Amino acid sequence: MSYGDAMNARAKSGERRAEIVRAALEVIAERGYRGASLAAVAERVGLTQQGLLHYFPTKDALLVAVLEERDQWDAVPDSRWRVDLLASLVEYNAMRPAIIQTFSALLGESVTEGHPARDYFTERYVRVRASMAGVLRAEYGDRLPNGLTPERTAPLLVAVMDGLQYQWLLDPESVDMPGAFRDFLALLGEA
Repeated sequence: MSYGDAMNARAKSGERRAEIVRAALEVIAERGYRGASLAAVAERVGLTQQGLLHYFPTKDALLVAVLEERDQWDAVPDSRWRVDLLASLVEYNAMRPAIIQTFSALLGESVTEGHPARDYFTERYVRVRASMAGVLRAEYGDRLPNGLTPERTAPLLVAVMDGLQYQWLLDPESVDMPGAFRDFLALLGEA
């Protein structure tokens, strides 16, 4: 096999893996992690379950790939986020209901004992709270106008972001996720 053929095969394998991850996102969004099966994902991409196992040897390995892919879409740039850019992130999320639905389904299920995404979400929230505290500190200093520290406010900020996603998924016609988040940001800035 020539170098070019090997590179082409590797590219095709990468494309197939990406297709499987997209299918897994859809299946998890529809059925939740526990309700999603490797067979359902394999069927969606035209593979047998054995064929899928060539790319992802376990359901947990596929879950890790799904979570990593989601993190790539929401990757925080090396530069600091600003509070006003968080509103843009919420607007961007409103354009991706399937991703938000998958994330929300996995998050909800991850609170159960033994769920394979539990450690991922626990560690993710530690990072996100620290990141949000940094955003708030850059905007307001060591105290927000309401007197709270950035560290005390960060969990509230994250809770509003995630809670709005659940409400929006349940009733997108009634919940203006970006507008409600901008309203919350306005509350942060009030004395």
